[in-house]
Amino acid sequence: MSLSTRKIVISGILGAVAILLGVTRLGFIPVPNLSGNATIMHVPAILGGIMEGPVVGALVGLIFGIFSFLNATIPLFADPLVAVVPRIFIGITAYLAYTALKPVNSYLALVVGATVGTLTNTVLVLGSGILRGYLPASVFWPITLTNGLAEVVIASVITVALVAGLEKMRKGSVAG
Repeated sequence: MSLSTRKIVISGILGAVAILLGVTRLGFIPVPNLSGNATIMHVPAILGGIMEGPVVGALVGLIFGIFSFLNATIPLFADPLVAVVPRIFIGITAYLAYTALKPVNSYLALVVGATVGTLTNTVLVLGSGILRGYLPASVFWPITLTNGLAEVVIASVITVALVAGLEKMRKGSVAG
């Protein structure tokens, strides 16, 4: 498998965006729930998967996961099986959902791709944390239903706005 220069560059740019969101804390949105924050740090992996394919989505997710691991402040994220491995799948699942639905409706495909990518992050990180003994199983549904749903809405809005806007720009239908 070889990656084009374009895909390598886009992976690096989106990975840098994920890191920037974490370093500046712009990727954390305060919400009144168990964790106190929803995150959008996974959105660059979703965008990479949808716009450039599963390999780019996986690379951006890997960068996000490594950043999360290296900056862990709690034992949950100091474990690479929780912090890194689940994040690799965000862009892959977003890509698969998006490509499956794009022939039906491109906006629906973007929303479902963002939803699937977001839930991949939430479910795999929480599930790994539970399986590895960092979290009690009782937190799965409350966090998934509060954080997960807030993150789905935010990721869907960002994904539709950015990807639809970029597509219009590519086609020349955006006035300059």
